Amino acid sequence: MNIWAFANQKGGVGKTTSAITLAGILAARNEKTLMIDLDPHASMSSYFGMEPETINNGVFELFIGHSENKNIDLNSVVHTTEIEHLSIIPSSVAVATLEKRFGTNNGMGLILSSVLKNATQQYKHVLIDCPPVLGLLMLNAMVACDQLVVPVQTELLAIKGLHRMLRTIEMIENSLHKKIIYTVLPTMYDKRTLASQKSLQILKDECKGFLSAEPIPIDTKFRDASFTGKPISFTNKNTHGLKAYKTLLQQMLPAINDEAIDNKAIDNNAANNKNRDAA
Repeated sequence: MNIWAFANQKGGVGKTTSAITLAGILAARNEKTLMIDLDPHASMSSYFGMEPETINNGVFELFIGHSENKNIDLNSVVHTTEIEHLSIIPSSVAVATLEKRFGTNNGMGLILSSVLKNATQQYKHVLIDCPPVLGLLMLNAMVACDQLVVPVQTELLAIKGLHRMLRTIEMIENSLHKKIIYTVLPTMYDKRTLASQKSLQILKDECKGFLSAEPIPIDTKFRDASFTGKPISFTNKNTHGLKAYKTLLQQMLPAINDEAIDNKAIDNNAANNKNRDAA
């Protein structure tokens, strides 16, 4: 089972979009994929039509139940989506209270990794959307994940925020005595602007060996896809943005080749979901 976390201490960098898009590509390959929304803003959950104010079984209940030594069944907090093979543990407004409830209590940073150990037979991939602040929730994601994706907008202020995030990674590595494998992902790249070009060059110079093979370009089709409640791979397969995410996926999973994530696979799964909708 692959566990990937998406984190940056600066918001608005494409963190949620990246997690949803990759999850959609994986689900289109008929591989069971679980998304976990650890962000109290609940953007990932809202994307799939869930209301953060009314969610009763999700991340909050998972953490509370574990803290009370209750044997929480993972399936009780997992919600299906309209997309076959794609499920989510949603966030809610109550998730914002977890930091105050537990703070730095011993063992609370290990909840997610403990829970996911029991999910290896159920899911092939787990993608975690982190809050934009260092705390209990982000720590849980970093402890649990195999790889960390750090999206960073191709602009100067975002790069300064990246420096803070990289220091955070180093601090957590030292604290956990664990090497965190991470990929810096340039997002919202506009090759027409000098700012994007300069920012990308800075990232290439500073993040050698940790940078994604290519940046994610600005693509309005992502915004259009959000109105459908489905990942872009099920709404418009011929976009520059989707192609860039496929390249990222190949980088993160070298065993995946072009044939495995080709448009035919996406077309077939999209057709299946369309038939489900019609039914």
